[in-house]
Amino acid sequence: MDYEAIKALVRDDLRAVDREIEARLQSDVALINQMGSYIVQSGGKRLRPVLVLLGSRAFGYTGNAHIRLAAIIEFIHTATLLHDDVVDASELRRGHTTANTIWGNEASVLVGDFLYSRAFEMMVEVGSMRVMEILAHTTNTIAKGEVMQLLNCHDPETTEERYIEVIRNKTAKLFQAAAQLSAVVSEQNPQIEHDMAAYGMHLGTAFQLVDDALDYGRDNHDLGKNIGDDLAEGKPTLPLIYTLRQGDNRQRELIRAAIEEGGLAQMEEVMDAIESTGSITYTARRAEDEAARATAALTAIPDSPYKQALLDLAQFSVHRTY
Repeated sequence: MDYEAIKALVRDDLRAVDREIEARLQSDVALINQMGSYIVQSGGKRLRPVLVLLGSRAFGYTGNAHIRLAAIIEFIHTATLLHDDVVDASELRRGHTTANTIWGNEASVLVGDFLYSRAFEMMVEVGSMRVMEILAHTTNTIAKGEVMQLLNCHDPETTEERYIEVIRNKTAKLFQAAAQLSAVVSEQNPQIEHDMAAYGMHLGTAFQLVDDALDYGRDNHDLGKNIGDDLAEGKPTLPLIYTLRQGDNRQRELIRAAIEEGGLAQMEEVMDAIESTGSITYTARRAEDEAARATAALTAIPDSPYKQALLDLAQFSVHRTY
């Protein structure tokens, strides 16, 4: 479950991905270069590109297209982060000041658009209609998930089912694409492609569930964000949804008001309610179930150190603290 050890298996590939990203970020527009460099150097786990690389190596792929696909996935992910931070008015991500805080919302949206369009240029270069089909559908689904999340904001009637649907569309879909593309580029059969897509979907869902639980950790400095960010934005994530379901009348009224109004005025009381109803434990259990499904999806994949790393990623997703 040591993520650095997992990445070490594809260290050379990751370096190649970084070189591809840096080369493709180059533009004759100075602001794009400045923001692009800042975003790349701000860190991040590179988890989605790692999925492409590990999967490709697990299938014995020996070409170079997986490097470009991993960079494409990272560009799409970064574009969604730029847009998300504008929508959420976020000031901190990965422990760094967000691009929209430094350069403004307009620049962030437009550079996000640049990354999306550059990603599609790179897709064409791969020369695979299947790759184009998967990634076009993925970006459309992510956009739909972002709109769905916006509609759920400040709505205390949001159900667990609606919440999971948002996660599947907004976050897990790119994990799914990353894992699925490793099978596509390696020319695996449709069943293996389906299995890898399922692995990515369940892994991404587990990852987001843990993210939402960590948002209510008493000490989440490692997360690189402010505690209670989701609550401040009126996002009804699973810890709040479960507390609404399990809490007493006072707790339900407290959580309902917190979701409707946003802000952190009663953060301590909200945290107490979440803890007393076992909401974090429930959210973690849901994440573990998703990780188990991800693991099961790899049953038919041949054994190798790369497959083991994919299995370890499923455990990392639910046991991490950042």
